[in-house]
Amino acid sequence: MISDPAVIALLGIGLLLVLMALGMPISFAMALVGVGGIAAILNSTAALHMLSTTIWNEFTSYALTVIPLFILMGQIAYHSGVTERLYTTSRAWFGRLPGGIVAMTLVTSAGFAAICGSNTATAATMSSVALPEMRKYGYNLPFGAGAIAAGATLGVVIPPSVVMIVIAVQTQQSVLALFLAGIVPGVITLALMLLIGFVVCMVKPGMGPPGERASFLIKLKSLGGAVEAAILFVAVIGGLLIGWFTPSEAGAVGAFVALVMGVGRGTLGREGFKKAIEETIRIAAMVMMLITGAFLFGKFMIISRVPFALAHWAASLGVSSYVILIIVLIIYAIAGALMDALGFLVVSLPIFFPLGVTLGFNPIWYSLLLCLVTTFGAISPPIGINAFVVNGFAPEVSLSKIFKSASLFSAAYIVCIVAVIRYPALATALPHSLM
Repeated sequence: MISDPAVIALLGIGLLLVLMALGMPISFAMALVGVGGIAAILNSTAALHMLSTTIWNEFTSYALTVIPLFILMGQIAYHSGVTERLYTTSRAWFGRLPGGIVAMTLVTSAGFAAICGSNTATAATMSSVALPEMRKYGYNLPFGAGAIAAGATLGVVIPPSVVMIVIAVQTQQSVLALFLAGIVPGVITLALMLLIGFVVCMVKPGMGPPGERASFLIKLKSLGGAVEAAILFVAVIGGLLIGWFTPSEAGAVGAFVALVMGVGRGTLGREGFKKAIEETIRIAAMVMMLITGAFLFGKFMIISRVPFALAHWAASLGVSSYVILIIVLIIYAIAGALMDALGFLVVSLPIFFPLGVTLGFNPIWYSLLLCLVTTFGAISPPIGINAFVVNGFAPEVSLSKIFKSASLFSAAYIVCIVAVIRYPALATALPHSLM
C-alpha cells in the first residue's frame, strides 16, 4: 500500500494524463483524480466531504457569476451583429491597403475579442465573415486562414477575457488587475501581427492584393460598428476602474448594454436571443465544471505538498529564477500545443503558480506570461484548436498550410513575451497606476 503523499501525487498526475489521452473531459478527469488522491492520502470520508462542499461552494459562489455574465455579453453582441458591423468598419478603413483584408480581420478579431473573450468563438466568427471576402479579392487562402487563426488568439489576452477571469478566480487575484495587465501586451501583439501581414503582402503582392477604395464619407458612416464595440469596452472596463461596480456587476452591465444595442437596432430577434442564452448556458457550464475539477485537483496537490516541494527544490538549485521561468514557459508552450489553453491552465496552475510566487515573481506579471505562452497552443500543431476551427470553414486548405501560415504571426507573440519578460512594467504599470 503506497502511503507517501508525493508518490501518490505523481501517480495521480500520470493518471490524469492517461484519462485525458483517452478522451475523458478534463473537468471530470481532474475531479476523479482529485477525489481519489485525497481519499488515498487522508480517507474516503474527507474526500467525499471535499467533493460535496466544493460543488456547492463553486456553483453558489457570487464571485463566479462574473463568468456566465461576460459570456452572455459576448453571445448577445455576436448574435446582434456587432461583429459584422465592426468588420464593415475595418474594411472601409483598411481594405485598400496591401493585405488590407488580413489587417481588418486582425483588427476586428481584436475588437471582437474585447467583447467575447473566447478565441474559438472569434475564430469561427471571423472565418464566416472574412473567408468569403478573401476568396472574392483573390487572396492566398492558406495565408488568410492562418491570419484568422492567429488573430483569434487575441481573445485570450485582450480583456474581458474569460480565461483571465478563470485564472483570477483560481489564484485569488483581482479580475480587474489581470484585465488591465492584458491591455498593453494585447495591443503590442496586434500591432506586430498587423506589421507582419503588411510586410508579407508588400514582399509578395499575390498573398493579399489591395481591395476597393472607400470614400471618406463611407469611412465615416462605417464608424458605427466600432462605436458599439467601444461602448461595450468602456462600459465594462471604465465602470470597473471608476469603481461603479464589481466585476460581476460589470458583466451584467455589459450584457444589458449589448441587449439594448441589439434590440434598439432591431438586429437581435427572439431566435438570436434564444441562441445567445443556449450558448451561454453551455459554455458557462463547461467553464464552471472546469473550475470545480481544478479546485479538487488543486486541493489534492496542496495536501500532497508537491507544489511546495517543487518550489523548494527549484529555490535550492542555485540558478537564476529566470532560468526556472524559461523552463516553466517551455513546458506551457509545449502543453498548450497539445490541449486547450483554458484546460491546461486550470490543470497546471495548482502546481506552477505557487512555484512562481515562491520565486518572487509578481503574480499578475507571472499569470499574464503563462497566459501568453499557453495561447500559442491555439495555433500550434498538433492540436491548435483555432486551426481546426478555421479549417472547418475552409476545408480546401490543409491543416498543415494553416499551421504554417499561422506560424508567421506567432513571431508577434514571441517578441511580446520577450518584451514582457525584459520590461515587466508592460504588464504591471496599468494595474499599479489605475488601481
